[in-house]
Amino acid sequence: MQDYLPACKIVSTHGVRGEMKALPLCDGAQFLAQFKRLYASPSGQGETALLGVRAQGNLLLVRLAGVEDMDAARAKVGRTYYFAKADARLPEGRYFIDDLIGCAVVDADSGQPLGTVAEVDHPGAQDIYTVRDAAGQDHLIPAVPEFIVGVDLAARTVTMRPIGGMFDEPVNGDEA
Repeated sequence: MQDYLPACKIVSTHGVRGEMKALPLCDGAQFLAQFKRLYASPSGQGETALLGVRAQGNLLLVRLAGVEDMDAARAKVGRTYYFAKADARLPEGRYFIDDLIGCAVVDADSGQPLGTVAEVDHPGAQDIYTVRDAAGQDHLIPAVPEFIVGVDLAARTVTMRPIGGMFDEPVNGDEA
């Protein structure tokens, strides 16, 4: 698991006072606004104060300490900034994808192991967990309360209640 996660990538300048347009790599402006500082590397190096963030369409407008004009902003284009996971506050029932990957998935009723979370995708209204079973077969599970009963990050366990067929047909086309 990583201690620093991607927050945004600077894609262009905005105006003459150092504001920058950024592609969000997190949940957006409201989520990013909770942070007082960002980091220039995924190891936590290059700490800089986050002075402001707001949404502009699908992008963010970001102001960072020490970036006071267009030339300084232009020098940041292409750079990715990171936030410290320890500084984040997540709403109840929300988790970092990084924390879910590798969690054991068990049946809520029988306690039988079903596999591990291999990937988490967000194609639409809810996340989709790719659960890889012991035979290496992938199964797509909608991360909705009807199926996901609980997540215990301390125990690295996702408890679910599968319905018939969920673990019958693998999505990667390989038959065991």
